[in-house]
Amino acid sequence: MIKNFAQLETKMANMAKKPTIVLAGNADDASMEALRLANEKWGVNHVLGGTAEEAVQLIKDGKGSVLMKGGLPTGELLKAVVDKQKGIGLGGLMSHLGAFQTPNYHKLMFVTDGGMVTNPDMEQKANILKNALGFLRSVGYEQPKTAMLCAVETVSDKMQETVDAQKIAKRAKEGEFGSCIVEGPIAFDLAVSKKSAQLKGFDSEIAGETDLFIAPNIASGNILGKSLIYMGQAVMAGCVLGARVPIVLVSRGASTEEKVASMALALAVE
Repeated sequence: MIKNFAQLETKMANMAKKPTIVLAGNADDASMEALRLANEKWGVNHVLGGTAEEAVQLIKDGKGSVLMKGGLPTGELLKAVVDKQKGIGLGGLMSHLGAFQTPNYHKLMFVTDGGMVTNPDMEQKANILKNALGFLRSVGYEQPKTAMLCAVETVSDKMQETVDAQKIAKRAKEGEFGSCIVEGPIAFDLAVSKKSAQLKGFDSEIAGETDLFIAPNIASGNILGKSLIYMGQAVMAGCVLGARVPIVLVSRGASTEEKVASMALALAVE
């Protein structure tokens, strides 16, 4: 099980297959330095893809096996990726997965979806969960502990996300998503703190040990992620799951360190 980015990078160093990354958009300094480091550390090559559409076409033409966002807006890249005629979707739901390493938590925190699916309904949340669980299992999580995040732990018809969370947790207990523990609705403080759960009298198998945090919508997922970075001293890695190839996706303002970690995260899908 990968508990930090150092372990993830070690996994990359042992790759037998050396992929080629296609950079979409302007070759900004942080991206180019990250690509240089990826080549130095893992033997990963890259090509400059130009516009989002040109970069996606290079992937389709077999000129690269990983797509990476450079200096262009996220929406511009995703529009090209999900295009039904020219994109690289597989027909299912694509979602964003963020991995956060913070000194305030004892292992990686995986957050989804704070970057792609705007306001998912229950079935979309179920598919976001499936995408993330598939990834976590690929890096050694045998039974990912998952929180369906909400503001409260009680179910209310006035808060649809609590209803969705309860139903998805029930489906998980019935075995629909394979080996995992899914709880919800559950608030963030309980998901990360066993003490908070005990104080609130909330019986939980995942409190203080949660691996995967499912946000009810893109706004809450995005706010959680940026709060971890700016207030929790976290380093983030981000990728898109469910496409034909792994997609490295972080903010244009991300540091070189975050871009390198994101490459390692996306390459772990390979």
